[in-house]
Amino acid sequence: MNLKGVHFLLTYRCDLECDHCFVWGSPKAKGVFTLKQIRNILTESKKLGTVNYVAIEGGEPFLYYPIMVKTVEEAVNLGFHVEILSNCYWATCPEDAVEWLIPIAKAKNIELSLSSDFYHGESWETAEVKNAVKAANALNMKVGILAVKYPNTEVPCPNEIEGAKVDLSELMYKGRAFSELTEKVTKKPWREFTKCPYENFSKQERVHIDPLGHVHVCQGISIGNAWQKPFSKIIEEYNPSENPILEPLVRGGPAALVEKFNLPHDEVYADACHLCCAARLMLRNKYPDILVPDQMYGELE
Repeated sequence: MNLKGVHFLLTYRCDLECDHCFVWGSPKAKGVFTLKQIRNILTESKKLGTVNYVAIEGGEPFLYYPIMVKTVEEAVNLGFHVEILSNCYWATCPEDAVEWLIPIAKAKNIELSLSSDFYHGESWETAEVKNAVKAANALNMKVGILAVKYPNTEVPCPNEIEGAKVDLSELMYKGRAFSELTEKVTKKPWREFTKCPYENFSKQERVHIDPLGHVHVCQGISIGNAWQKPFSKIIEEYNPSENPILEPLVRGGPAALVEKFNLPHDEVYADACHLCCAARLMLRNKYPDILVPDQMYGELE
């Protein structure tokens, strides 16, 4: 694996429960990295020699603000570019948002990616994100907006919010969207989903790592646990052809996963993620070390 990016799922906890959330973020969710664990992964990432950026996301990473700021500082000191993803619950006004961002802005080499769409508010533009962008601009921080398409809305998504470019992406029917948003969407025959449209497992360039130590090539598909084996070793030993879940996904997408295990299935699905998640749910008992953790499959305490 020629790993370029390490995404810290700093916590699964979030102040919101958005219908489209990949990781089932929720106020009820548990788990957060310790500084010792973060330093472990940063050191192991540097050891690989190929990683050039670190992303800090969740859940909502600002809920654990001191840990997030320390992660930013130490990652930048090691030479990594850092991206922080947030829903901006903290940006109650531009002046206060500046105070939240000053410790981060001091670190330099930082980029903010802020969520703003109908999942986070009543329009494409939430007041909190507008406040956060104004604050970021005042501090000369690089900032962009992440928006996800919303089913059945005729309101066009803006190209910019307060001068920050909006990146509009497709809705992926995995995580909570798998459970909440598939009923009314137009579906396609399951045999059409012969490729993962979002991850290239044979040339994997990024992974997500969660507070439980799981190293995900896609949310809910773990290739090892960094609390049980050094992170650098997990990456160096990565071989999708020897992984019972990844092998069919590389060969023929979610359709091949269904065929390999002769899984019961519907005739139509919303997208490749919808079919893949349905198949993985049926395989969790068979591969409990790969299809983890419970959080990624909506099994919350």
